[in-house]
Amino acid sequence: MKRTFLMVCFWAAMLLPVLTHTQETAKKRIEGIDDLPRYTYTIGGKVSELYSDREAFREFATLVRTDIERDLATYDIQDNKTLRSFYGILLALDMMDDEYEAALDKVSRIRKLHEKTANRLTSGLVTEAIIKTHQKSGPGGTLDKEFFVRTLSQKIDSLPWEVVQERIEELKGQMEIFSDNFFMGIIQGQFDPAVEKTGHISNDVAQRLISLRYVADFQLPLKEQIVTVLDKYISANRFEKEDIWQAREVVLSEEDNLQPVLIAVWDTGIDVDVYPDQLFVNPKEKINGKDDDLNGFVDDVHGIAYNVEAEKTPEIIYRLGDAENRLPELKDFIKGFFDIQAAVESPEAIALKKKISQMQPEEIKMMFEDLMRIGLYMHGTHVAGIAVEDNPHARIMTVRFTIDYHTIPMAPTIEYSRKAAKGYKETIEYMKAYGVRVVNMSWGGVLRGTERDLEANGIGETAEERARMAREMFDIEKEALFEAMKNAPEVLFVTAAGNDNDDVAFEDYYPAAFDLPNLLVVGAVDEAGDVTSFTSFGATVDVYANGYEVESYLPGGDRLAASGTSASSPNAANLAAKVLALEPSLTPSEVIALIKNGAEPNVEGLLLINPKKSLELLSAQKKG
Repeated sequence: MKRTFLMVCFWAAMLLPVLTHTQETAKKRIEGIDDLPRYTYTIGGKVSELYSDREAFREFATLVRTDIERDLATYDIQDNKTLRSFYGILLALDMMDDEYEAALDKVSRIRKLHEKTANRLTSGLVTEAIIKTHQKSGPGGTLDKEFFVRTLSQKIDSLPWEVVQERIEELKGQMEIFSDNFFMGIIQGQFDPAVEKTGHISNDVAQRLISLRYVADFQLPLKEQIVTVLDKYISANRFEKEDIWQAREVVLSEEDNLQPVLIAVWDTGIDVDVYPDQLFVNPKEKINGKDDDLNGFVDDVHGIAYNVEAEKTPEIIYRLGDAENRLPELKDFIKGFFDIQAAVESPEAIALKKKISQMQPEEIKMMFEDLMRIGLYMHGTHVAGIAVEDNPHARIMTVRFTIDYHTIPMAPTIEYSRKAAKGYKETIEYMKAYGVRVVNMSWGGVLRGTERDLEANGIGETAEERARMAREMFDIEKEALFEAMKNAPEVLFVTAAGNDNDDVAFEDYYPAAFDLPNLLVVGAVDEAGDVTSFTSFGATVDVYANGYEVESYLPGGDRLAASGTSASSPNAANLAAKVLALEPSLTPSEVIALIKNGAEPNVEGLLLINPKKSLELLSAQKKG
C-alpha cells in the first residue's frame, strides 16, 4: 500500500534507545524485516482497559520483555533502528520497575548506534534527567521539579544549537501535543477496534503501547518543565541558519529558448488552476465524460487518476468530500501542525495546541483523519510547485493515486494489490506514450505498513500469518512497479527516501530500495545542508536535497512551508528537468551522473545536490 512521506505523526516518534550489539557466530543474522520474529499477545478485553490496569499491564509487559530479550540473545540484528526500538522498550520497562541504573546504562549505550549526530547528541537527555530526579526523590517520594529543570537545562544548554536545532524543536512540539487524552484517543481509535475482532495484538502494537505508557508515566508529569526548558533553549539560541540553496539556484527564463520538459507528478492529485501555463495537454481529449482518444482514460486532458479502490477516475485532484466546507479550518490546521514541528509560535500553532489540549479521547481519531485528509489534499499541488519552480519550460502531467484517510484504512487484499499492480503498469505506459522525461514520486510502498493495516482491520489469526499475507500482497505491487520502471529506460524516476529515519533496504521500501539505472533516490537535509532527523537513508539513497520548511503552493493558490523527503525529491526532479530543458538528448543515467557529479558532500559526507554546478558541468560537456 502506498504511503505518503510528507506527513509525520507526532505520537509515532517515541523514545528509541539502542544498545551496542555483540556479534556472536552462533546467532542467526537478521538483514531484513522478514527475518524478524513476530509475536501475538492475547488480550482479554479492550486494549484501553489493559493500558489503564496497572497490574494487568505489568504482567503483559513482562511477556514482551521476555520476547525482546530472547530475540536479542538469539539473533544478530543488522539494523540500528530495530535495536533502538528493542532497547527503547527495555528501557521503558526498566523505568517502570524502578531499575534506574539499568535504564541509565541503556541510555548511555544508545548513542553509539545512532547514525545522525543530532539524534545521537539529543537522545535520552530527557530520560537521564527524569531518572536522576526519581533517584533523588527515592521510592514513592515527591519529585523535585526544580531539580529536574536544573538537571535537564544543564544537559540541553550544552548542546550545539546549529547541530540539534531541528531535533529540539521537534521534541518541544511533541511534548506540547502529548496528553493522557491524546494517548487514550490513539488506543481507542487505532487498537481497540481490531482487538474486538481478533482478541490479540502483535508485538508491533505491544511495543507502541509500552512506549505510550512510558511517556504517560514519566514524561507527562514533567511536561510543563520539559517544554519550559526546551523553549528557553530555543529562544536563547534561535537564529536563521545560513541558506546554502540560494547560491546554488538556477533560474531559467522564457528567453532561454529551451525545449519543454514533461514532468509527471505521480502523487495525490494537483489543483491544475494553480499552474495554468505549465500543464500537459492531451490535444485529443475533452472534458466531456468520454474517452475521446480511446486510450482507456476518460477526460485525461491534463493527466490520469485512480481512486481509493485503485480504479480509474477522471478526478485528478483529491476531494475532501464532506469536509469541503471546513477547508479554511483544515488549512489553518495543517499550517499549525507544521509550525508546531518547527517551534514557530504562529496564531495557527497556538490555536491548534489549545484545541488538542481540550480534546477528549474520542475526538483524537477525527483529528488524525483531518490531518490525513488535508495532507492528501495539499500534497500533490505542493510537490508540483517545487518540481517546476524557476523553470517555465517544465510541463506538469498529473498522475493521481488515492490513499484512504481513515484511521482504520481500507483492508489490504490480494485483489487490491493486483489492481494496484495493474495501475502501476498502465500509469508508466501512459507516461511513455506522451513523452514524460521526469517522474517525481514523493511516496513509497512500506511492508510494515501493510502488516499494520491488516492488523488494524482485524485480519489474520496471528502476527506471523499477517506477515506472510503482507509479504504476498506487497510483492505483487513491488514487482509490478519494478518491472514497469525497468521497462521505461527513457524515463527518469525521482523518488523520496522516506521519513522514518531508517534503512530503506532493511525495511524493503519500494521504489527507494530499487537498484535501477533510471532511478534517483533523494534524502532530506535542511536549509544549511545538515541532515534532517527524519530522513531515511541507505546504500540506494543517491543524493540529498532541501526538505526542511520548503515553501510551495496549496490548492487554491495559498503557500505553505512544509518538511519531508516529499519536498526534497521534487527539488532533485526540478534540477533534472532543467538539465533536460538545456539538453533534451541526455539519457536518464546521463542526467543522474550530472546531478551526482555536481553534488558536494556536507560535513557528514552526504552528497547535496548543487544545481549550479551540475549545469556548469553540462555546459562544459557540451563545449567539449
